[in-house]
Amino acid sequence: MMRLREIVLILFSYLIFTIPVFAQSNDSVEVVRVMSYNVENFLDYRHDSLLSTPDTINIKGWSASRYYQKRDNIARVITAVGGWNPPVLVGLCEIQNQRVLDDLTRYSALRNLHYKVSHFESPDPRGIDVALLYQPKFFKPYLEKPVRIRFADNPHRHTRDILYVAGKLRNDDTLHVFVNHFPSRLGGELESQDARLQVAAVLRRQVDSLFILNARANIIIMGDFNDYPDNDSMTRVLGALPDDAPIAEKSLFNLCYTTNKAARIGSYKHAGEWGMLDQIVVSSHLFEPKASVFTSGSMLHVFDAPFLLEDDLKWFGKQPFRTYVGMKYHGGFSDHLPVYVDLFIRKSLELHSDK
Repeated sequence: MMRLREIVLILFSYLIFTIPVFAQSNDSVEVVRVMSYNVENFLDYRHDSLLSTPDTINIKGWSASRYYQKRDNIARVITAVGGWNPPVLVGLCEIQNQRVLDDLTRYSALRNLHYKVSHFESPDPRGIDVALLYQPKFFKPYLEKPVRIRFADNPHRHTRDILYVAGKLRNDDTLHVFVNHFPSRLGGELESQDARLQVAAVLRRQVDSLFILNARANIIIMGDFNDYPDNDSMTRVLGALPDDAPIAEKSLFNLCYTTNKAARIGSYKHAGEWGMLDQIVVSSHLFEPKASVFTSGSMLHVFDAPFLLEDDLKWFGKQPFRTYVGMKYHGGFSDHLPVYVDLFIRKSLELHSDK
């Protein structure tokens, strides 16, 4: 049965999209779309010893023409997810360096949206990082930092940093953002599990440090976790509860939990089965319908536009239209589908009318 907070949010969503915001007595509401997308190896084709890892250059016949098609494909996906209202925050996984991000934001279809970039070079052996695109009109960062991962059992092992960005929304509320790309399942799920558990523990410590300062902190965690919402890294270690669990202070809720259980669609398809490797997790305060910033599990969507899919000839149905299949160039978009969620931001009429 649908819970009260879900009913309230659905009714509220209907009202804000059908009634002019100035018809409301004291508050207006702004919708901030947040998107997470593993773009599948957005690699630079130009060699630069300061920006590029040599063993990632020109792999699989990578070329300038393929690079620019990839750039334009990513831009097409981001604009399509936003429609008339482009995403305010875009978490990206598997980008190689600052230069590819500059190309994406300055020279693609995104150039008129004026995205800024938060990114740090990480020690990942393949040279791929995470990044956050943001529209400074709606989100103004005041703190950006990489969270370095150090494995207790292997200090010489390296992986992607977690990207942490704290910023102000237009109603002056603070939003804490973590962009993640957990270690892969290469070598087997169980064999690689411990690495993801350790990264999840680092992430949870970061979250707890924010809760110590403010139990009602607005936190959004996104990325490719290489685990599903019901795996130990997400439940036991990170402590991300199902999105239909009772609200508790200083808790995290996984907006993708219900979607993953439905199994009709996911962000990734493996051996014929859809699942949610790409997830968005929020703090409990964002689940309060009366808060100045709020959302719900019902606002979580997998963006499965037809142009991102192709026929699955082996397992039937559809599958992501990817850039490479093994070592063969396929010319598609990514082996992952984007996920996104809408945050509702209550603002004063004075703020809403600002140019």
